[in-house]
Amino acid sequence: MSEEPRLYPVKLVWTGGKSGSLLVDSKVPIKTGIPSGGSNEAMYHSPEDLFVASAAICYMNGFVEFTRKMRIEFKSFECDAIGTLERVERSYEVTKIDMKAKVVIDTEEIRNRIDRALALAAKYCFIGSSMKCPISHETEVLVK
Repeated sequence: MSEEPRLYPVKLVWTGGKSGSLLVDSKVPIKTGIPSGGSNEAMYHSPEDLFVASAAICYMNGFVEFTRKMRIEFKSFECDAIGTLERVERSYEVTKIDMKAKVVIDTEEIRNRIDRALALAAKYCFIGSSMKCPISHETEVLVK
């Protein structure tokens, strides 16, 4: 990555109640809401959803990049991530994110290298590193 700062502008447009439309140039809009809102608001992506999702996406992208650099192939990658929101003093915070990744590979011979790519992805996820809550990573590698 370049040493120059990169900017990521977004625009949020209120659409009524506690819902909005998150706009990023040339990308599909994301409808936003709140988990405890009415039926319209609760069906859209909440800030909590997007916070946890950003950590999971960064982890996956890092894994894909490290496997590319290591010249190893995998058949599939899935990651379930759960963020825990808790009251902390007078406010709420996401206090932890637990991730469980599952990777399917063709052969047992690359398992150690896949494990290494997963570890590097966790270590160098800059989104996760920017968050103040701890992130745990549990992985399962299956040969099929």
